[in-house]
Amino acid sequence: MAEKTYAYAIAGGGLAGASAVEGIREIDRDGSILLIGSEKELPYNRPPLTKKLWFGTETASRIFVHGRDYYENNGVDMFLGRSVTKLDPDHKTITDSEGNSYGYGKLLLVTGGTPRHLHIPGADLEGVTYYRYLDDYEAIRPQAKEGKTATVIGGGFIGSEMAAALTINRVEVTMVFPDPYLVSRVFPEDLGRALQQHFMNKGVTVLTGDKPKSFSRTDGGFLTTTDAGNRIESDILIVGIGITPNMDLAKDAGLKTGNGIIVNEYLQTSNPDIYAAGDNAFFPYQALGMSTRVEHWDNALSQGKWVGRNMAGAHLPFTYMPYFFSDLFEFGYEAVGEIDSRLNVFEDWKRQYETGIVYYLKDSRVCGVMTCDIYGKLDIARNLIRSHEKATPQRLRNAIV
Repeated sequence: MAEKTYAYAIAGGGLAGASAVEGIREIDRDGSILLIGSEKELPYNRPPLTKKLWFGTETASRIFVHGRDYYENNGVDMFLGRSVTKLDPDHKTITDSEGNSYGYGKLLLVTGGTPRHLHIPGADLEGVTYYRYLDDYEAIRPQAKEGKTATVIGGGFIGSEMAAALTINRVEVTMVFPDPYLVSRVFPEDLGRALQQHFMNKGVTVLTGDKPKSFSRTDGGFLTTTDAGNRIESDILIVGIGITPNMDLAKDAGLKTGNGIIVNEYLQTSNPDIYAAGDNAFFPYQALGMSTRVEHWDNALSQGKWVGRNMAGAHLPFTYMPYFFSDLFEFGYEAVGEIDSRLNVFEDWKRQYETGIVYYLKDSRVCGVMTCDIYGKLDIARNLIRSHEKATPQRLRNAIV
């Protein structure tokens, strides 16, 4: 039997969950809210974990979305360090990992994703860090000193950002990943190879086309062996190879799932009283005419607030186009739309591989835009994508300046 019934229950204590509280309270000032989160910390922003915290431009105490008083003042019952383990849509109840049951009127699943793990000998050794959480930063940061060494497995977003962050802090870094060049899912090959060379010029050892074969402990550190026969000793071992959306709760409850929890344009699941948003939501991307899942900060922020409004009765289709960003040494970029290196690409450089615009095209129409060392132009990029107009190199050159 449910201990208490809430108007709104939120399963997940990340940015999307915190943003949902904001959205609910924009419309409903009084409805009771329950938030259950698996991490012990208050909801926080993840980008600083691979960026500003390492650059010395942010402190850990400042990455939280809100202070505890915000939730108290907004009537949120918050239980952290526990997770929702069971969902009963028929009786509209959830059960947490401590055996407590709660009723709900509307439920939001913002359970995020879990770091993908390797399945090799030594993959679960103590100290191997599958980097994603504040706890991971706090464990690695004191070790990351000048003269230390680190092995970073993965050449995507997390791997590239952590390799840069550690190198900036004078750690000697070796990267290992199976792709032919850095961040190959996103960067066109010429840009990816240019950035990879920049990493190497900064002192990063980059082993492409290779995978870890085993991890083992050495005196105070780790030994990584690879398929290509490399043996890498390091003080720090970080794995960043993406996340898997957390869908077990939805699956067990009979909700429709695929590459995420499937939602409609209002961010409702196959059960209209249950919603999903953020890393685990497979949603209709209106401007692109496709359904997808987006694992970035701005999507969690915007989608969380939007779904909160809809839970409180707004019933508005999600039409926002989320962006993402990264900082790799001196190279910073923002991107919006469908960013996929397999698409046709047109590059408009002011300074080659430093400052310019990369356009991603499908059927000769712009479906994605990356602005490199150019900021404040995302709305222009969004309008260009929404226009669905045929694009030529002549029309795209200097289209965004």
